[in-house]
Amino acid sequence: MKHRRLSTFPSITCAALLAFAAGPPPGCAAPAPTAAPKQPASPGKPTNPPPAPLGETLFKSGRGGYHTYRIPALAVTGRGTLLAVCEGRKHSWNDSGDIDLLVRRSTDNGRTWEPQRVIWDDAGNTCGNPCVVTDRDTGMIWLLSTWNRGDDHEGSIIAQTSRDTRRVFVIGSADDGRTWGKPREITADVKDKSWTWYATGPGSGIRMENGPHKGRLIIPCDHIEGATRRYFSHTIHSDDHGKTWQLGGSTPQDKVNECEAVELENGRLMLNMRNYDRAQKRRQVAVSDDGGHSWRDQRHDETLIEPLCQAGIERLRWPAAGQPGALVFSNPASTAKRVGMTLRASFDDGRSWPVAKLLHAGPSGYSDLAALPDGRIGCLYEAGPNNLADGIVFAGVALDALVPVAEGRKP
Repeated sequence: MKHRRLSTFPSITCAALLAFAAGPPPGCAAPAPTAAPKQPASPGKPTNPPPAPLGETLFKSGRGGYHTYRIPALAVTGRGTLLAVCEGRKHSWNDSGDIDLLVRRSTDNGRTWEPQRVIWDDAGNTCGNPCVVTDRDTGMIWLLSTWNRGDDHEGSIIAQTSRDTRRVFVIGSADDGRTWGKPREITADVKDKSWTWYATGPGSGIRMENGPHKGRLIIPCDHIEGATRRYFSHTIHSDDHGKTWQLGGSTPQDKVNECEAVELENGRLMLNMRNYDRAQKRRQVAVSDDGGHSWRDQRHDETLIEPLCQAGIERLRWPAAGQPGALVFSNPASTAKRVGMTLRASFDDGRSWPVAKLLHAGPSGYSDLAALPDGRIGCLYEAGPNNLADGIVFAGVALDALVPVAEGRKP
C-alpha cells in the first residue's frame, strides 16, 4: 500500500514532490479527489470525454460505503479463482485514518465478479498494504498486511513521536478466499527494533518453484531506519507454509522502498523497486542467489521509467518446448507524473522489455499482475478518466496483444 513515503531528502517539500505524481506523493496529505470541472461546450463543437481505462472498474470510489479505493493486489488461488484485494478508505483518500481491507472473487477468469467483502476492519485504524501469496502445496492463501493507529500519520511514525508504530500481520484463507481468519501479528519476527516505518508489498508475493528453497513463500517489504531515516527494501519468508515468518535480507543500498519479487530461470530472485534517487527516474532492481537471505547487484533499469510510484512484476510462464519464458511488468510509464499505465513483457528474465501495451493514457497509479488460468495477463490497477483514485480496474490481456516497442519511443 502506501508507502506513503516521505522524501529521502528532508529539503524536498510536499509541493515539490507533487510534480512527480498525478496524486498526492507519499507522506503528503492531500484533499479528497474531485472530478475536473465541466467546461461548457462550444456551439456546434462536440465534446470528447476523457479516455476510459482498458478493462472493468471493480472498485469505484464513492460507492459501496467507501470514499476511495486504493492499493490493488491480485492473486490466483490453487483452484483458479481470481482474488482482487484493495484498501477501502472510509472518509478520504489519505493514507491514514479508517482504512479496511476488501476482496472481490472471480471464478471465470475475470469475466464476472462477486460483490466485495471485508477481510479486515479494525474500527477507525489503518489496515492496509495488502500483499497476497498462494501456497500451492496446501491451497492456503496468505495476506500479509500492516497496521497502525488511525490517528498516527507516517511522518510521526518515522519521527518516533506517534502513539504506536507500524505493525505487521498475516491473515489466512483456507476456502479459496471466501472467508478469512483472524489477523495474527508477526511484528516481532519480521521487523528490526530499530526500524520505524514498515510496509508489506504492496501487491503480491511469490512461492519459489525451483532450487533448494522450492516452496518458500516470499513477501517483498520495505522499511525506514530510525537513526538515519534511510529507505531500504527487504523480504520476509516462510518455509513452513505460512505458520511462521522470518526476516530475510535488505538491499545493499538505500533510496528504495515499495517492491515486488519475481523468480528467475536460474533459481535466483529479483526485486523490482520504487526508486527515490531522482537523478535517475528509473526503477531499481537487485538479485538474490540464496532465496532472499541477501541481495546484491542493485542498479537502475534504464527501460523501466517511473514517476515515483509502485509497480507490478510477475512471471507469466516458464520456458518450455522451445518457447522462452516470460516476465510481465506494469506501471505508469512516465518520468513526470502518474499517467500512462503500461504493460510490458520480457523474454530474457528482465534484461530487456521489447513489447508493451498501453492500458490507460490518463491518470494511473499502483498496479499488480497475475498469470491467469486461461494464459492471459491479469492487471489490477488504479486509474480513471479524471484521477488515479477514481477506481481500481481489472484488465485481462493476451500476451500477443503486446506489440514491439522501438527503442527510444513510448509504447
